[in-house]
Amino acid sequence: MSGLIRLLLTAVAVYLLPYILKGVVVEKFTTAIFAAIVLAILQFLIKPLLVFLTLPITILTLGLFLFIVNAIIILMAAYFVPGFEVTNIWWALLFSILLSILESSLFQIVGVAD
Repeated sequence: MSGLIRLLLTAVAVYLLPYILKGVVVEKFTTAIFAAIVLAILQFLIKPLLVFLTLPITILTLGLFLFIVNAIIILMAAYFVPGFEVTNIWWALLFSILLSILESSLFQIVGVAD
């Protein structure tokens, strides 16, 4: 049950962030729900592979390259979800950072355990 709550809170965060970021567009709340589902799937399936493949550059940058990996996941989700658009990798990077901050805040407010 907490997984469903986390998914809905992520959808709320995805829906709210375009009001702050002009380079990100989410047409409707249902689009935000689909984007949250696709993000969860991509983070489960694709992110571990990307992290493994980029391990040398991640080590050289002391882990900062993981921000770029997250931005790539956001861009992939935008490719797969109609109505969810991210202008470029810089907006995806900023979206990723703000999404994680907003998710953490919402999870803490609602009391969903990690």
